[in-house]
Amino acid sequence: MPPKLPREALCLGQPGWLAQILVNFTSKRQFGIRSLNPPKHTNFDSRPGLPLLKSTPAAALERKLKADVLPLRTGALATKQGMTAIYDPETGKRTACTVLQLDRVQVIAHKTVNTHGYFAVQVGAGWKKSTRVTRAMLGHFSIAGVSPKRYVQEFRVKDSTGLLGVGEEITADWFQEGQFVDARSNTKGKGFAGVMKRHGFHGQDRSHGVSLAHRSMGSSGPGQGGGSRVYPGKKMAGNMGGERNTLQNLKVLKVDSTNGIVVVSGSVSGPKGCIVKIQDALKKPWPKIEPVPKAKAAPEVEATPQ
Repeated sequence: MPPKLPREALCLGQPGWLAQILVNFTSKRQFGIRSLNPPKHTNFDSRPGLPLLKSTPAAALERKLKADVLPLRTGALATKQGMTAIYDPETGKRTACTVLQLDRVQVIAHKTVNTHGYFAVQVGAGWKKSTRVTRAMLGHFSIAGVSPKRYVQEFRVKDSTGLLGVGEEITADWFQEGQFVDARSNTKGKGFAGVMKRHGFHGQDRSHGVSLAHRSMGSSGPGQGGGSRVYPGKKMAGNMGGERNTLQNLKVLKVDSTNGIVVVSGSVSGPKGCIVKIQDALKKPWPKIEPVPKAKAAPEVEATPQ
């Protein structure tokens, strides 16, 4: 690559006045007042004719991809009654299952995009004495026209078509046999537990100089090379259980609308008597719901004069 010539080389062979103009023009030094706020480079595309970004809550919901992964229908609150098994008479296969019971499940209120920023259905279950309910909640129940509920939870839905009428009751036949549901409940609380019970650690050796530290965790982290600190998220002894757990794709085996019982396959987290939120599974096809035909009004009978 040839060497770069200085700016004065452009002035060779030129008259004196032209050479001075070329030197001043090619010089990096500029005279005048510099701008205090020079234009800054931006990585955003700001060409004319580009579509404007939508700033509505509905557009924000679509950008977050929440509208595509929310169920179309609301769920229900159920009480875990225990586990049992169902035998297939043809194959003789035994399937462990959990019995869930719905107790006076009603719709209390709605959540809409215009008011709250999302669509949801507030559902209550059970029964509670009015003397043990705060005045605020008592007024909330009275506006909905329902009795005080022991449990109140929300179920998010995709759009306004999934909002049931306030005061409408959700029974066990809301779910169909053969469909899949997701069950959310709190796990059993185990209290303070060690690392072997809580995280499944192997423990220390029973020999080779280990004394009174057989079930301990050992070293909690590196020394000088790792910054002489304990890394965040290190598995240690602590409170075990009592956290919400979601079990997906549980198949509905039996539905008893008379007793309000829904039997799902597999186990559901939590002890007997705990509250369980069941809703249509996200990773399975939505159940096909046939529209309920409306009852025809009885024809009016004209009164005959006596």
